[in-house]
Amino acid sequence: MATGGIYVGGGIAPKIVNKLLDGAFLNAFVDKGRFRNLLSEIPIKVILNPDIGLLGAASVASRLV
Repeated sequence: MATGGIYVGGGIAPKIVNKLLDGAFLNAFVDKGRFRNLLSEIPIKVILNPDIGLLGAASVASRLV
């Protein structure tokens, strides 16, 4: 269970950050009946760095060498 946080990333996230912040996404995320209280405690972060995929791949590759 991702109680430590959820990170929304990729090429689309920075382009739709205003939609992610307007409340509709968060309301849909927590609107899960009896899990609402649990889900409302999970932090959600939007990754704005366009190179995050490359940085992640480089990080993994550096551990393989």
